[in-house]
Amino acid sequence: MSALHSLNFIVRHPLNRGEPLRALWRIAAWQVAARLGGCPLAVPFVDGTRLLVARGMSGATGNVYCGLHEFEDMAFVLHALRPGELFVDVGANVGAYTVLAAGAVGAQVVAFEPSPRAHAALLDNLRLNNLCAMVEARLEGVGAEHGSLAFTSDFDTGNHVVAEGEARAASVRVPMVTLDEALAGREPCVIKIDVEGYETAIVAGAGRTLRSARLQGVLLELNGSSSRYGFDETALHQQMLALGLEPARYEPLTRELELCRGVAVGRGNVLYVRDAAALRQRLRAAPRRPVHGTEI
Repeated sequence: MSALHSLNFIVRHPLNRGEPLRALWRIAAWQVAARLGGCPLAVPFVDGTRLLVARGMSGATGNVYCGLHEFEDMAFVLHALRPGELFVDVGANVGAYTVLAAGAVGAQVVAFEPSPRAHAALLDNLRLNNLCAMVEARLEGVGAEHGSLAFTSDFDTGNHVVAEGEARAASVRVPMVTLDEALAGREPCVIKIDVEGYETAIVAGAGRTLRSARLQGVLLELNGSSSRYGFDETALHQQMLALGLEPARYEPLTRELELCRGVAVGRGNVLYVRDAAALRQRLRAAPRRPVHGTEI
């Protein structure tokens, strides 16, 4: 993402909209603090939680600038979950979604992060927020079968399963489990799957989990990167429909959930929901929480 595009994203973000000077001040203040601090800094996140953020953490830094980097998706997690319910975070990275679910909502979390470096940062964030008892943080990849996989280690949020024939960057070999195997019958309320194109393999090993009547929503990344593995995201979309999950859009500020007739596969995250009518009531009933100086 170019610097100009990043600046435009930050200034136009829903939690910064109408306050461009405040957004620019946040950028300048973070750049100075990150350079002077020389180590990860604990920054305010949602409803009293904090995140450890260092220079170069592109996804985590987005939360510094915008409150919720992926606004619609993160707010959906915040509003859809209830204390004690299960959130599954596949591709947890340093743990922004995990801290949001466990720390702000009080949900139980199973978080999968195969990068040792990112997993260590995830554990640091759990300790910072006293969430270790609420989160099962697994140093594993998730796929269609039990085994192991090679995983890149130098691309921050872009780390991914090494594809056949891919020029080898720095990588590590990690255990791989299926989601059905790892959860062993536990039924999540919300699942986030963000694995840079490997989503098809994960869905293939999660049939029982994805058919659960307790499942309210699945956030699935469909950004076109699955082609590196020979996967077809249009086919994956059809598979989600066959599981009884429908694509939807969520507007957090109005708490409106609308089913989508068409999905722009290849453009980014897609929200799939099971029972839109019941979910609308749940989303509207969620308590308001402070985020980035605004209650949502």
